[in-house]
Amino acid sequence: MRQVAAEMNLSATAFLFIRPDDSYDLRWFTPTVEIDLCGHATLASAHALWERGDLVPAAIARFHTRSGVLTATRRGEWIELDFPAVRTDAADAPLELLEALGAEALFVGRNKFDYLVEVASEDIVRRLTPDHARLRTLPARGVIVTSQATRKEWDFVSRFFAPGSGIDEDPVTGSAHCALTPYWSQKLGQTSFTARQMSPRGGRLQTELKGDRVLLRGQAVTVLRGEIDA
Repeated sequence: MRQVAAEMNLSATAFLFIRPDDSYDLRWFTPTVEIDLCGHATLASAHALWERGDLVPAAIARFHTRSGVLTATRRGEWIELDFPAVRTDAADAPLELLEALGAEALFVGRNKFDYLVEVASEDIVRRLTPDHARLRTLPARGVIVTSQATRKEWDFVSRFFAPGSGIDEDPVTGSAHCALTPYWSQKLGQTSFTARQMSPRGGRLQTELKGDRVLLRGQAVTVLRGEIDA
């Protein structure tokens, strides 16, 4: 699976295995490593199952993963994922972290996956040109950089860098929003958000904090079909 993911050379490749109860085992690989939680590849997996007819449109997709049982549900044009919330605690910033980002931090935190860095503005997030070689040395899956949004159509913005996991920058990162949603909920005093990930490709998500879970809503489009000859 890791070799196939390396050939795909995408930020994450999902692998599905049907179980006797018609649920699925789901695993995710970057081009270099297996990862514990991935939002956009889960969303794509559910979309593929519904589109192929493996699941009827009203069915809930259930996935057994390294992060427990995850579900996906169709909500009109959106797909809603039910994921675990990820708590972030304040942490001392390694010198190489802020130097690699080239930005001053309002907050630095650490969760079980990533560093989370809040900066002063949406413009700073957009203009970041980090030193990926230095970020690669950090003992974490990746680095989330975020700020409150300037534009009214979003509540907060972010980017996600994970060169140590084989991804210099991920276009849209559902698992990062498992940490961003509770973080901004505490800061802004609300539970529902519209978020923008400001990678060069970009992406929009709807998120909602419900206790110890985060609901992530996104959209999917099929762009390629094919077969792999092993």
